[in-house]
Amino acid sequence: MFDFDQYLGFLSFLTILTIGFWLMIFLLTFVIPYWLFGNIKELLKEKRDAKKAARENA
Repeated sequence: MFDFDQYLGFLSFLTILTIGFWLMIFLLTFVIPYWLFGNIKELLKEKRDAKKAARENA
């Protein structure tokens, strides 16, 4: 049978596993798309500003 130490170890393992799982889900669903959208937006803004500067200098 399980003694109390093994039970606590198993519970701590499940807790860490669950925290890691939800952190991964959070990262994949919120943080990474936010980061990608921000990068794409900045890239388009830089290209638009570069075109504007080239038109003004020409």
